[in-house]
This record gives sequence, C-alpha cells and structure tokens, in this order.
Amino acid sequence: MNCRYCGSHLEHTFLDLGFAPPSNAYLREEDLNKPELYYPLKLKVCTGCWLVQTEDYAQADQLFSPDYAYFSSTSSSWLMHAKRFSENMIHSLGLNEGSFVIEVASNDGYLLKNFVKAGIPCLGIEPTDSTAVVAEGLGVAVVREFFGEALAKRLEKDGRQADLIIGNNVYAHVPDINDFTRGLKIALKSGGTISLEFPHLMRLIEHCQFDTVYHEHYSYLSMCVVKLIFKQAGLRVFDVEELNTHGGSLRVFACHDDDSRLTADSVNQILNRETASGLQSLSTYQAFQSRADKVKYDLLRFLLKQKEEGKTLIAYGAAAKGNTLLNYAGVKPDLLPMVCDAAPSKQGKYLPGSHIAIGNPEMMRKIKPDIVLILPWNIVDEVSAQHDYIREWGGRFAVAVPMMKVLEAN
Repeated sequence: MNCRYCGSHLEHTFLDLGFAPPSNAYLREEDLNKPELYYPLKLKVCTGCWLVQTEDYAQADQLFSPDYAYFSSTSSSWLMHAKRFSENMIHSLGLNEGSFVIEVASNDGYLLKNFVKAGIPCLGIEPTDSTAVVAEGLGVAVVREFFGEALAKRLEKDGRQADLIIGNNVYAHVPDINDFTRGLKIALKSGGTISLEFPHLMRLIEHCQFDTVYHEHYSYLSMCVVKLIFKQAGLRVFDVEELNTHGGSLRVFACHDDDSRLTADSVNQILNRETASGLQSLSTYQAFQSRADKVKYDLLRFLLKQKEEGKTLIAYGAAAKGNTLLNYAGVKPDLLPMVCDAAPSKQGKYLPGSHIAIGNPEMMRKIKPDIVLILPWNIVDEVSAQHDYIREWGGRFAVAVPMMKVLEAN
C-alpha cells in the first residue's frame, strides 16, 4: 500500500487492532445468526509525510450505507457546539442572504439549520439517506452523494461556489484525501473561507485514544500533514483553533493561496508543538501498540472482577469508539449484557461484532446497575450529568480510556 497523500510506500505499522466489522454496522435481531463481514483494522504511518492511515480494505459505500445510524443531533453538547460556531461565522464573515454556505457531510442538519434560521442560503452534501431525510425536514437542501472534485466542478458550473465551506469530522473519513481537497479548492469562492474540524493525532497519541480508530476513519491528521495537503491543492491554512471535542480536535481555517489574509501565529505554534511531541519521529508511533494493549487488559480485568463480585454492569453509548474497544478486547454479552443509547436509530439493535443489545436509557432505572461504563468518554460529563440518578441506588460511572477508572461523585 502507498500513502494516500504523497504516494510513498508504507512500511511501518502504527497500530494493529486485529479484525473488526465496520463500527457503525449495527445489527437487527434477524442478523444475529448471519455471517458478519470483518476487515483488518490496522494503521500505517508514512515516514515521507507522516500521514497516519488505515490499510485499504473497506470501501466508502460499504461503510456509509443508506441506513447509516449516526445522527449528530443526538448529543446536546454537539448541538451547542454547532450553534456557537454558526453564530461566530455569521458574525465574523458578515454572512447574509446574499451569501452561500456549503457543509460537506451535513448529516441530519444539526449545523446548517442555524443558517436556515438566519436566512442564509446553504447546501448540505450528505451521502446517507437516513440522515439526509431528517435534514431536509429542517429546511436544509441536500445533495445526496459523496463530495470530491467531480461534484465541486458541477457546483462551480452552476454558479454555486461558497463563501464558507464547512467540514466537521469528515476530512478523516475520505478515502481520496487529495481529490476531496481539490474539490474544496474548486467549490470555494474567491475570498471564501474553509473551516474543517478533525480529531488531532497529537491528542490521540497523548491520551491513548486508540478507540477512535475505525474503518470509517481513513486518515489520522496532524497540522503538519493538513498544511501540506492544502498547499498542494492551492489552499493555505491561515488560522487554527484547538477544541475539546472528540478528545481534542483542531479547527483549521483555510483560503485560496493568493488570499490577502495573513497567516496567524497559531499555525506555527501548533506545528512546533507537534514536532516537540514527536509526530515526526518513528519511535513515537512504534511505542503506541503496547499502550493500547494495556487499556485492553485493564478493561478485561475490571469486567471480570465485577462479574466475580456479582455486580450488575452495563454500558452507555453505542458509539463507534465503543465498538472498536469492545471488539479489540473481545468483550461479549457475558461480561457486558447491554449498552444504552439515546439514539432511537440504534435502540433495539445490537453492536457489530460483540452482539451486545442496545437499549433505551430508561432501562437503567429498571436494571439499577452498580456500574455504568461510559464508552464515548468524550461526552462523559454530559452523560454523567444527564443520568446522575444512578447514584440514588449507589451506582457509579466508569471509563476505560485513557485508563480504567471509576468516577467519583461530583
């Protein structure tokens, strides 16, 4: 396999999580006795440009199916994050009814609904029917296909270049990152702005967030690599913000390379910190596997201890990161009988691979678990606040990443 960006031959493995089904391929009851499709889940690091990437096995149309079960609006904190961003962009860029906004991977309209409300013309690009239908119900116009150079050329031909192009947690999901970036260049109006958010590789390594690795994430990105990819496409990163979302993300702002805006000091500051963190040193990547293995072993010891002591334990959050963790650790319903999730699209189904049942969060009031293992650790504060009632019967919350621990009461 060659690097998706620079074409260098990939020789070095960063992380090997064995074999797993696609993390969002939730099962119905009638699927439980049918064969499941598993793919190797392995990351390579390119020593030519330092892009971290999955090995090529699964195709995008196999991962992002019409009944895709991830709906962005399920998380109240993510909705607030999107609302604040929208308001800031409208104000700082002076967007109005004469502007045009595009969001790539617009999901269920969680973000663009803010622009609709403000009377700003916008377009969502979203290949999954299940989420696009919801967005359209909110008044968001949606093109139901994958974004790339070909679609961008059609938009340009139709006079639909954007003043603002938004891509939240999509840049890591595209198999051809160069084609996608060329599409951004074509679809961007002169003087326009691109805003991309993506999990920061530096944080993944720092906090051992290996459970954010899944087939849908083709690339694991640093500021250094993104700057290179943008430059090749005729774009320039002129500013960057660090975010707490998804365990630590970057929000980069980019423009055409001949734009008059100056590059902020924040860009070089992030680049320097990445270098200091060892993101351009092979030894950093070679040391990561043993850290992921320790999380796995600690989780198994914890689950076995709870079972031996007769404790009732369930999980919360049927998230992709939870599926990666559970499948790598080989956890099945005998150790973890149920996971509760607020998304109606997941309730009544089963986790891929582990076949753990997904229930409504109200089940926690009936079961009264001793321990609730929060799988999406990035929203642990939100989950523990919403379901603090488990403490009424002495229940406690726990997380496994970056280390196994039971949370103290607030």
